[in-house]
Amino acid sequence: MELREVTIQKREGTGKEVAKRLRRTGLIPGVLYGVRPAVPIAVNPKDLQQATHGHGGATQLLKLRFAEDGETRTAIIRDLQLDPVSEGMLHVDLQEVAMDRAITVTVPVYAVGEPEGVKEQSGILQLILREVQVSCLPGLIPERIDADVSALRIGDVLTIASLVTPPGIRLLNDPGQAVATVSPPMAEEVVAPAPAPDPAEPEVLTERKPKPEEEPK
Repeated sequence: MELREVTIQKREGTGKEVAKRLRRTGLIPGVLYGVRPAVPIAVNPKDLQQATHGHGGATQLLKLRFAEDGETRTAIIRDLQLDPVSEGMLHVDLQEVAMDRAITVTVPVYAVGEPEGVKEQSGILQLILREVQVSCLPGLIPERIDADVSALRIGDVLTIASLVTPPGIRLLNDPGQAVATVSPPMAEEVVAPAPAPDPAEPEVLTERKPKPEEEPK
């Protein structure tokens, strides 16, 4: 897997006020932990966004380079806090990894193919599981796991056990866990017609009472 480089710098001090001052300079606070003791860091969110563009956060290996001395480390994003309004980055947790040690990561699931139950029976494909947990060496992290749903008919369920993974990838989810199914088409609501009047019953007309000015004098 390609390693994308991001420059980081060691951060002095912690706390909300330090984080606010850091963000005003265009950087966000973070922490790098894992193989060695944890290090408070600062990083440009634009660099981080560019390096992870087109990848799920935990599926992209990053080559971190310290601005102070040029030291490099390999890491993945473990947690990324976003502003609930602007969706801007607020804080990042980076986990250093060793290329010869297996790690556990979350990988997105993509449905592949058109189900028979959709094509022939007008059913509806339901993707129940959108992410799976896998264990593998950092260099083997897949960008996605494909779920072939083409053979599914209405009522069929594709499970974890049916997923095909690349060599060196071990799925950690329960083998019986449902990934996708095809549901019956939604029935259209039928509006019942208003009942016709019974011809055996005569229509009753209410006699109109004359207005006071119409009454005979």
